[in-house]
Amino acid sequence: MTQRFSFELKATDGKARTGVINTPRGEVRTPAFMPVGTAGTVKAMMPESVRATGADILLGNTYHLMLRPTAERIHRLGGLHKFMNWHRPILTDSGGFQVMSLASLRKLTEKGVTFKSHIDGSKHELTPERSMEIQRLLGSDIVMCFDECPALPADRDRIATSMRLSMRWAARSRDAFGDRPGHALFGIQQGGLERDFREESAEALKQIGFDGYAVGGLAVGEGQEAMFGVLDFAPDMLPVDKPRYLMGVGKPDDIVGAVARGIDMMDCVLPSRSGRTGQAFTRRGVVNIKNARHADDPRPLDEHCTCPACSNYCRAYLHHVFRANEMISGMLLTWHNLHYFQEIMQGMRDAISAGTFETWQAEFHAQRAQGDIEPL
Repeated sequence: MTQRFSFELKATDGKARTGVINTPRGEVRTPAFMPVGTAGTVKAMMPESVRATGADILLGNTYHLMLRPTAERIHRLGGLHKFMNWHRPILTDSGGFQVMSLASLRKLTEKGVTFKSHIDGSKHELTPERSMEIQRLLGSDIVMCFDECPALPADRDRIATSMRLSMRWAARSRDAFGDRPGHALFGIQQGGLERDFREESAEALKQIGFDGYAVGGLAVGEGQEAMFGVLDFAPDMLPVDKPRYLMGVGKPDDIVGAVARGIDMMDCVLPSRSGRTGQAFTRRGVVNIKNARHADDPRPLDEHCTCPACSNYCRAYLHHVFRANEMISGMLLTWHNLHYFQEIMQGMRDAISAGTFETWQAEFHAQRAQGDIEPL
């Protein structure tokens, strides 16, 4: 087993890439989708079930874990992998995004961010140094540097100020991270939708030097067209020989479009959150299981899917348990959604390796355009 972190590019097809991230805890096949385990669990799933869907790596959340049960407690109990019983790679975000989404509770300075806990109102300070310390205590394999990200739309001055602050914080994160063999630190490119700021940010990050690079500050309200507009140039500004991670994305067609533009890793709460609210992603688009049309339907959600929800249950049952507020509803739909997302990733990896990515993409979009099967 490798004792170091490395990235190996196996094949490219257009801008789409497939490869392997090697870590001491196992390999991550790219393009990779990381299910989100915000508070030390992928909601409604057992870790072994998440693995059974095909996930190689999970995302943990610095902000939520530092507040409860605290990074110090997790460290005393043997680290996050042991604590949550997931013995494969974990990436932790830096806390920067939550600081943006909870802007009403925070105060921002050059040093870092002071904010009130959304749980009990207690005051906390998050700086690049503290973020690195928390992520070290958690023991995550891939650590994200601490950044500040403005919600879009924002004016150019606000975006420039924010991006330059993030670059100064990136340098401080790098210094505080130090030398940790087997663990990786990723830098985060910022700059909103502005090409010149994205370029400036990428240059600053390359000067500092990271094990991987994220495209940050997207999927924050700008819409798919604007996001793809940035992805048409932003990944090309980052080193070819390092993994590229698009944070917080997304819907199936967002994921496919991002991979087509050179992205290697993504994460999103969508498959698990949607599963708990009665939405299933299928190769023929989104199915809303709450709808009355499913009440008498003996067919599976997706006849081509091999997940437990599709193999063992019909739409009528899934409709019933959702309406009855039964816990199994969120469990089955989350499993199905995560399985489908991992199936997309495997399909893309195979297609890129075979040089047939464009054909695969056309088929993916054509199937989704058909819409759900006709009601009975």
